[in-house]
Amino acid sequence: MEPPVAAVSRALVLALSLLARLLFRPYDTSASLHPPCLSSPSSPSHPSSHNSTAAAVAISSLAVWDGVHFARSAECGYEYEQSFAFLPLLPASMALLSRTLLAPLVPVLGYRTVLVISGHILNNVAFVAAAAYFYRLSVLILKDSGAAYRASVLFCFNPASVFYSSLYSESLYALFSLGGLFYLFSGANTVAMIMLAVSGSARSNGALNAGYFCFQALLQAYDAAIQKKRPILAVQALITGFLRSTFIFIPFFAFQAYGYLNICLHGNSDELRPWCKAKLPLLYSFIQSHYWGVGFLRYFQVKQLPNFLLASPVLSLAVYSIAHYTKMLHQLFQSNNIHEKIIATVEGRSVELCESSDVATVLKSEFSSGLNNKKQAHTEVKKRKSVASEATSASLDSNRSTGRILKVDKDECPILVLPFILHLTFMTFTAFFVMHVQVSTRFLSASPPIYWAASRILVSPRGSSKRWGYFIVVYFIAYILLGSLLFPNFYPFT
Repeated sequence: MEPPVAAVSRALVLALSLLARLLFRPYDTSASLHPPCLSSPSSPSHPSSHNSTAAAVAISSLAVWDGVHFARSAECGYEYEQSFAFLPLLPASMALLSRTLLAPLVPVLGYRTVLVISGHILNNVAFVAAAAYFYRLSVLILKDSGAAYRASVLFCFNPASVFYSSLYSESLYALFSLGGLFYLFSGANTVAMIMLAVSGSARSNGALNAGYFCFQALLQAYDAAIQKKRPILAVQALITGFLRSTFIFIPFFAFQAYGYLNICLHGNSDELRPWCKAKLPLLYSFIQSHYWGVGFLRYFQVKQLPNFLLASPVLSLAVYSIAHYTKMLHQLFQSNNIHEKIIATVEGRSVELCESSDVATVLKSEFSSGLNNKKQAHTEVKKRKSVASEATSASLDSNRSTGRILKVDKDECPILVLPFILHLTFMTFTAFFVMHVQVSTRFLSASPPIYWAASRILVSPRGSSKRWGYFIVVYFIAYILLGSLLFPNFYPFT
């Protein structure tokens, strides 16, 4: 994905949002109210923490809806029980940027205003990087650069675009989840593990990314047990996958432990909060249920019908994506050469890792040989490169002869799509039956299969697909315009 496309999409959304803010009066003006922090040490100790100039007030008021809570947490820390619903990655990043690179602006505009500016900068830059990872991941999974590009453009102009350019955690979540998945399927497991774990400190659903390591472990265990006939290696793959998956949960549960220490053990209240007494004291689930009424079927009320209608386009597209790829995966698993395709999927990545390892060895050897033995080292490098190249070529030839390296069919569903569909299925079920359903638009907005399926519809020659393609384009454009008009002015959107 070319960065200019993503950058243009952010510039467009920001321009529309600012224009809407200039032309229309906000429904709720409470965003401009800044009560002092309950404990002053969390905010800078200088008198310019708040600034009442017109420019400072106008910029500060750009924090709306959840952005108010993120800005407050960045400025004052986690003061109230319900503020722990907003995970720490965005507030911590805003505070860090405001106190370092943007620190010279604090005496001029005030700390709160600089926090809002830093949040907007972070999220828009993060989105551009996330779009680049989305494209690279799509190429890796789909093996079709054209489909990957179309899907990436759709992602850049997705219906939840306004949230990716506001003080919301969507951009940082997309950056670390999509980046982590790209590195995971590229074979860089350590980088992937770190990035996916960090995504869990942006949004709670980041913990679900642990499932991708489970899928990877199952593939490797299958290859070890069935192909290589080495059951111990299969057990080792499963244990490694379990440990990596567990690591993904650490940031989220660490933040829950932080909340428990602050509220249950060191809180000021005389009476212990009810969730503190639970066998598994999860603060996040209590907040969602107690303060926002989140729960299974709790949103199924007649008065919520407009919100179900608001979410119906993205839910319909998600269900179509699930059905479409489930059908293709069923055909794939019914094929006679499914075993060879699984082995090719695992060993194809192993060949790439082998090549990468050989290159690293060569470079290390060249560096350690020293300047005095430059000629000798150069000759050695050539020899090792030749050996690595011959070994890789022999491996590929062997795989071709056994049918393991198969010709990529762009119309065939790659097996690597499976964990994405399982992930999307769980998210769609949760969005429809458990959450506030209108949040589905942004909750599902970082799920690649939605854009992969939509990109196929857009180029399908069938007449019905052309009509649905038209509806998809209209839906994306309409929600970008609607979101840019309503959201910045504190009107309910999603």
